[in-house]
Amino acid sequence: MDTNKMRDISREQFEAWHRSVVDGEPPHEKYSNGDYRNQHVQRYWLGWQASREAVVVELPAEWVTNVGEMLPPPAVRRAIEAQGLKVAP
Repeated sequence: MDTNKMRDISREQFEAWHRSVVDGEPPHEKYSNGDYRNQHVQRYWLGWQASREAVVVELPAEWVTNVGEMLPPPAVRRAIEAQGLKVAP
């Protein structure tokens, strides 16, 4: 999955989470470079990104069954990446 698309998904998830934990509408205004104008929100965003970077899902190697060798389906990789997480090669 495209890195920018993963970042967009992660940002959407972050903003949805942030809305759920604050009273009222949180200040999600951004500068042109994508940083949040509110320094507290920007720090939360940096922490969110760091937490996502730390999670890398390693898919199982191929395994042998009675019908032959099997690999995890490509849909598994796409589903994990759709959540904004990385999949080890």
